[in-house]
Amino acid sequence: MALPSSKVKLNKRHTEILADEAGVPPSVAISTMVVYRSVGIGIFGVFMRCAGMPLEKIALYMNSSQVSGKGQLAQSIRLTFKDGLLTPYRVVGPASLVAWFFQYSVMGFAFQFFDSTLSSLMGAQPVYYGPELMKPAPKKSEAQPSSVVAANVVKTALAPLLSGSLESLVANRAEVERYYGRQQFKQIESNLNWGGLAKFCGPGYFANASRNVVMCSTTFVLTPITYKLYFPQEKKSKTTLFWYGLGMNIFAGNVIAITQQALWGRALDYGAVGGGRPINYEAVVREGLKKEGISAFFTPAKWFSRVLMNAPAQGALPWYYNEILPMGEHKVLQLVKKLYGIR
Repeated sequence: MALPSSKVKLNKRHTEILADEAGVPPSVAISTMVVYRSVGIGIFGVFMRCAGMPLEKIALYMNSSQVSGKGQLAQSIRLTFKDGLLTPYRVVGPASLVAWFFQYSVMGFAFQFFDSTLSSLMGAQPVYYGPELMKPAPKKSEAQPSSVVAANVVKTALAPLLSGSLESLVANRAEVERYYGRQQFKQIESNLNWGGLAKFCGPGYFANASRNVVMCSTTFVLTPITYKLYFPQEKKSKTTLFWYGLGMNIFAGNVIAITQQALWGRALDYGAVGGGRPINYEAVVREGLKKEGISAFFTPAKWFSRVLMNAPAQGALPWYYNEILPMGEHKVLQLVKKLYGIR
């Protein structure tokens, strides 16, 4: 695919405008904002995931082979609190807190990095961000050349794919530890005797990455683009963005992600047999369909449990990312300007 000509003039975007207002070079503003937004997302993720740990455990049981038949939600709740109300928190160690921070911060960093880098290399536009979402959609007369449109499509597909894969590289192993519990996970790792990249990724990496690609696409691509272009201009506000992001998470992203979450849970159950064995995804799918049909991977109850676990954090993230984080950007750039002695 031919890259757009350098003569094509792309619109100045939010961070570049912010750099002009703060009086700092665009390169400094871009790198600073990537770090600032990534750290902010990480802190948000730790708080929301820790608060929602009981919901996460319910969802994990719902999407495993440990529950079946009627009343799966009730079974999952009983398993979650089988040793008391604090049971869900007993599997949360320092590794989980660190992993949550890096999972969300790396997700934010990776998407911003890939979106910015690919946009620069391909002559495409970065995804809409912050105050840009509240401005009217571009008019037909402002349409970009077909070369830029094509570059935007390819870049928009690649950025969440790379970001979600990197996020799972950081987070999957800790998620597996929370699923099994620390003692069982150590035993399974010992029996698998994996080393290098395989051990770092952990069991079930590919199903985990597939799920994260879907959710990254929903949060950073689908939600802002569709809100910017298709949401009624007169109804745009912080409140409607919050509910729109939540709705996209619940009724779009999680409808697809639940199938991958169920695959991940069943894959881990498969991998735990005999104290630990390599996962065969084809066998996992075949056994699940043979035993329970499509219900092995999608039921309204599984979807609901996934929403309970994911929607509070991931569903609110577009609002937090595009409305709350921009509030501190100018002050952060002013601080950087003083530290670097930029005049």
